[in-house]
Amino acid sequence: MHNILICDDERSICEMLDITLRRAGYKVETVSSGEAAKKKLDSALYDVVITDIKMPNINGIEVLRHAHRVSPDSAVILITAVDDYEAAVEAVKAGGARDYIRKSPALVEEIKLAIERALEKVNLSRQNFAFKRDAAARNSLENIIGVSAAMEKLKQTIRTVASTQSTVLIYGESGTGKELVARAVHTCSPRAAEPFVSINCGAFPETLLESELFGYVKGAFTGANQNKRGLFEVADEGTIFLDEIGEMTLTMQVKLLRVLQERSVRPVGGTSEIAIDVRVIAATNRDLERHVVENSFREDLYYRLNVIPIAVPPLRDRREDIPLLVSHFLKKYSSVAGKAISQVKRGCVEGLSSYEWPGNVRQLENTIERAVALESGDELNVEAPAERPRARSAAAAAGSGTGISPIPAGAVLPEGLDMEKYVADIERSLLKAALTQSNGVQARAADVLKISYRSFRHLMKKYDL
Repeated sequence: MHNILICDDERSICEMLDITLRRAGYKVETVSSGEAAKKKLDSALYDVVITDIKMPNINGIEVLRHAHRVSPDSAVILITAVDDYEAAVEAVKAGGARDYIRKSPALVEEIKLAIERALEKVNLSRQNFAFKRDAAARNSLENIIGVSAAMEKLKQTIRTVASTQSTVLIYGESGTGKELVARAVHTCSPRAAEPFVSINCGAFPETLLESELFGYVKGAFTGANQNKRGLFEVADEGTIFLDEIGEMTLTMQVKLLRVLQERSVRPVGGTSEIAIDVRVIAATNRDLERHVVENSFREDLYYRLNVIPIAVPPLRDRREDIPLLVSHFLKKYSSVAGKAISQVKRGCVEGLSSYEWPGNVRQLENTIERAVALESGDELNVEAPAERPRARSAAAAAGSGTGISPIPAGAVLPEGLDMEKYVADIERSLLKAALTQSNGVQARAADVLKISYRSFRHLMKKYDL
């Protein structure tokens, strides 16, 4: 539903347009002064602004300039009388106003047509932006490479769920291609011609994530110099992909749940709701059911998201697809590098196929890209990465370098043993070992220790780590 702001100091015109445009399916707000219009523009987002030119104090041209400054995506239509006709023409020529209409008995019909013209241009501009952004990224089932039984089952699932409007939750390890699956669902759906908008929920702090998803109005926070549409609104009538949904804080989970329930968003600092028609696809590499039990993920949001679950298999479970993937990445990066590498050396594919690939398809792609960059011949010599050393047990890791060792059952306890300090030393060492194993990523370290992220943060604070 498109939002329209009407500004006219004649109450009868506001009422007439309000009734007519609401019947036409628009969401309408009316104000009777330029000052009130400027305040509205500062606190909400509008697709179209209709303003009379001749008003006391702040006239329509000033409203136009303010709209252009704080909400450049809004189309502005001027209502003109005979004596301010020239001002309207100049405003349109200058590019600030989208259209102008003289007050006449046909005012209502002319405004309806002007709104339709304005929205066509607004929608076209948004679609062009989306198409340019996604032209290189749009994927179909042909881009999901694999002929294994697991991949054929995945493709059939995508075909089945794409035609529905239900929310999808994609599970899979890092590097398995969850976003590729999400794009395929979108491309095979009736929303394919509309935007596909992707965001990694773990890449933004909570406050920034909120403004990215829901947008903000001018003055909502320091640096908010103009209104900005959020990604939910950008994705209207299309699909939004929320990657790494398990990284979202509990506060943000509450706000997302409200959006899914109400099908509307409120920009940060705004006072008005914006209706949205968006299909939501989320993805995670976490066990959300366990996080629900641990109270680190909301149960009601989990059930809202997990309407249609899709599991993406790890590469080690579909080794027969590795030769196809190697061939695909060889062609891709040979072309990019301008090299005529025609094939992979004999025996290399077998070695690649026997590797576990803990980083899945992404790791395989990086391996081929690096090998192509270093290859000087016409055959690719590529080897699987060196096997990682096996991870030690948590107990061994905890005791490393600390002098702490487990006390066997039946052993005589040393005199003066401080149990509280002994347990604290073990906990502290476990935290350090988990952080080292997860390269400092606390959420992953919590998963290593099989505790909630909240508990992990509490222990980190407790031991001043």
